[in-house]
Amino acid sequence: MTIRDFRAADAEAVAAAHRAGREHLVMSAEALLWLNDQPNPDEHFRTFVAECDGRVVGAVRCGLARGTSTAGVGYANGSVLPEFRRRGAATALLAEAERHLTAHGVTELHTWLDDEPASLAFGTARGYELRRAAQFGGRDLTLPLPQAPVRPAGVELRPAADWAADPYPLFLVDADAIRDEPGEVPMDALDYEEWLRGNWARPDFDLGMSIVAVVDGEPAAFTLAQTDGVDRYWSAFSASRREFRGRGLVKLAKRESLRLAAAAGYRRAYTSNDETNAPMLAINAWLGYERCAGERKGVKRLK
Repeated sequence: MTIRDFRAADAEAVAAAHRAGREHLVMSAEALLWLNDQPNPDEHFRTFVAECDGRVVGAVRCGLARGTSTAGVGYANGSVLPEFRRRGAATALLAEAERHLTAHGVTELHTWLDDEPASLAFGTARGYELRRAAQFGGRDLTLPLPQAPVRPAGVELRPAADWAADPYPLFLVDADAIRDEPGEVPMDALDYEEWLRGNWARPDFDLGMSIVAVVDGEPAAFTLAQTDGVDRYWSAFSASRREFRGRGLVKLAKRESLRLAAAAGYRRAYTSNDETNAPMLAINAWLGYERCAGERKGVKRLK
């Protein structure tokens, strides 16, 4: 078993390991190449791969958390092909990520663990404290959507592509809404240039299927979509500015986005929500999403 840095030729194998046994994760090789080609130098992003007899069998992506004023927080999220688990690959990958991030000042490391006994036991055995839970929802896009609610007067639904020349108004929606996103680390320092680089520029970000609810000419809410270019759709983030909440704008935007995805031939839609986020869970249930998997946050103090 060898642990080494990611190479461009590893992209397909790493994407396969990421998705193996997790149909709800939408990640393309193209997106992985992009993640490794444009990192923010302050994030110290690295992808390490585990290679066994010349075959890439797993990987971990790690870096410093951005968009928060809390210092010393890092993340490391990895996966190993099912047939190569319990051979030490995941342990070695996580250890390499911990060494890398410790060298760059990380004192608290966060990772997501599949909400199943073996994965949770793996995390706790390596010093990770189990914290908040999230759930994945899946939907068959060949099935009918619910009837669209009546659209309030003054509300338009427009594709994010309409802001391609200047997405700053959409950044303002994101920056306002993400402050209330459930999590251990407050997202209170979102930077526009970093948002452009890390969100808007993603190759799997679909500007046509990302829908913005506009109220009297002002972007008020949106749902951002990522696609694999084949048949799978991922709801990346849905948000509303605080003063526009309670008007059903996210529900309208998400339904329209799913309608467009189905019309384009996408067959499966997936999303993820913190289990305390009752309003979004209710919207997703109305849209026809059903729980298909779960995960738990693991947090470890590094020396």
